Amino acid sequence: MRSRIFLLAVLLSIVLPASQSSAATAIVRDGSTLQLGNVTFRLDGIDVPTVDQLCIDEHADSWTCGIEARDQLTKLIDGKQIRCDDLGPDPAYKKRRIGVCKIEGDTTSLSQVLVRNGFALNVEASASGRFKPDEARAKDDRQGLWKGCFVAPSEFRAGKKDAALLGTACRADRDREIRETLFPDDLVMPAGCNIKGKYAVRARVTGNLGIYHLQGCRSYPGLKSDRWFCSEDDAQAAGFRRAYNCRSPSKSK
Repeated sequence: MRSRIFLLAVLLSIVLPASQSSAATAIVRDGSTLQLGNVTFRLDGIDVPTVDQLCIDEHADSWTCGIEARDQLTKLIDGKQIRCDDLGPDPAYKKRRIGVCKIEGDTTSLSQVLVRNGFALNVEASASGRFKPDEARAKDDRQGLWKGCFVAPSEFRAGKKDAALLGTACRADRDREIRETLFPDDLVMPAGCNIKGKYAVRARVTGNLGIYHLQGCRSYPGLKSDRWFCSEDDAQAAGFRRAYNCRSPSKSK
């Protein structure tokens, strides 16, 4: 009997989520990250542009799709109470959690709505790509990112300038111009996000993708950034370490 009870408990621990947050007001950090109380969740199963990513619209003009993705999530929540099923630590950044988050009373996750609206991509490795039909519909309807031309957010974050171009307005005869627009030499700083990120081979020695530079760093002035971050947490979550010539935050105030 005891063995059966133990087996049932194990099975339930596999089927049920680790825990569920109580409903609370969310603070949106970016298009896929929100904070409930002291816990920061990354939305499960999707890939969303970060605030510094640029895309091209249907008129061949660049637009700040990462900021629009953040604004879309903010509008979607609209001050409503949010509840998240906690799926455990974010493999990319242990200080954050992976969450299946929903507006209180809704049955559709925020992740699925963002994919339907064209501001997020389905992640194939997550639960066998359960949002794939939503992504296909958004692409066919030219919703959000799909109306123009862009690279997958994961490719942008990795600095892959030769990444596949996605969207319904990618012209093969304008490949070079498109890539120069999506990966400009001098990336414009999003409002309130003044931490500079630079891809660096030497950073890989410590298992990082690049180095970030605060305004108090000697290296900051004149440095052209490959990425912009709104907080050190954002930079570290993206795989960047702080430049060694930076003063500590307490000394830079």
